[in-house]
Amino acid sequence: MTRLKLILRHAIFAIFAICLALWAAGALTVHAGNTAAAVLVFGGLFVAGIARYRSPLTGWLVLLTTGVMLGGWYHSLTPRDDRAWAVDVSRGAKAEQSDGLVTLTDMRDFDWRDRQTADPAWITRSYDPAQVVSVDAIASVWDSPDIAHILARFHFADQEPVVFSVEIRREEGETFNEIGGFFRQFELVLIAATEEDIVSLRTDHRKETVEIYPLALTADQSRDLFMAYVDLANALQDEPRFYNTLGDNCTTVVYKMALNLKDDLPLDWRLILTGHVPQYLEAQGMLAEPPHEHAPSNAEAIKQPLKPMASATLSRNESSPIMSLRSDR
Repeated sequence: MTRLKLILRHAIFAIFAICLALWAAGALTVHAGNTAAAVLVFGGLFVAGIARYRSPLTGWLVLLTTGVMLGGWYHSLTPRDDRAWAVDVSRGAKAEQSDGLVTLTDMRDFDWRDRQTADPAWITRSYDPAQVVSVDAIASVWDSPDIAHILARFHFADQEPVVFSVEIRREEGETFNEIGGFFRQFELVLIAATEEDIVSLRTDHRKETVEIYPLALTADQSRDLFMAYVDLANALQDEPRFYNTLGDNCTTVVYKMALNLKDDLPLDWRLILTGHVPQYLEAQGMLAEPPHEHAPSNAEAIKQPLKPMASATLSRNESSPIMSLRSDR
């Protein structure tokens, strides 16, 4: 029995040490590089192992001290909004409310030439939340059918739609990777865009599989969801946040907003494997008929259904020469 207890104690120590090492390896690789991560992690394990061999209590103290130091360092990483951002995510949506209207500034309206090249333009439009007539969820699959990027398109009675997209905020030359998404490598940004920009980029240039799912929301729910995006835009301007592959991504952020519309929405594995979000929405009775439609396969088809500008305030506050961009999701 004594031998069994000894084995169990060693096993618990080893499991704790391995879990801490794996987490530290991921975090340090992202922020310090592979070599530094390997030296620090294996060095720490070696010291903890030697201490454990000499004295079980000392071993635990070394391991716990290491964990506290790593946790303190990790907690000190803070999101910023002043980095050298990639052009397509250089501006997050901003919103102002006045006289019942919401004015969105830094709305993206890029003219994409290919998947990495565009003529950038940022515009300003004013919307009346009371004029929201319907909302679509847009699922865009670029590789694995289990993973999709989820966007929300709001239709208005008196003007063109606006599409919101919660994305990673990449720095110039930076590309997305899943490991970095777990360890505070990327900030979060809310992009508000025209559908000619953000939808045709995916259908025409990235050649992604894009499907549109009309949502079964009441007028009040549609308006409230629109205002939730407005609130998110302002919140991110006031206080930047990190993107997180599990906790704060293009789907879970929207899920948290949707809880204000329907507080009994369950957590579900399909919120992580985002390619299955449409099935999740259908299971919750949130899809309207027809269940979905394929997005048009070219930009001209996307533009056809759009209504002429009515009461929207439209101004191009920046138009710059064609620039090459790295566009990841």
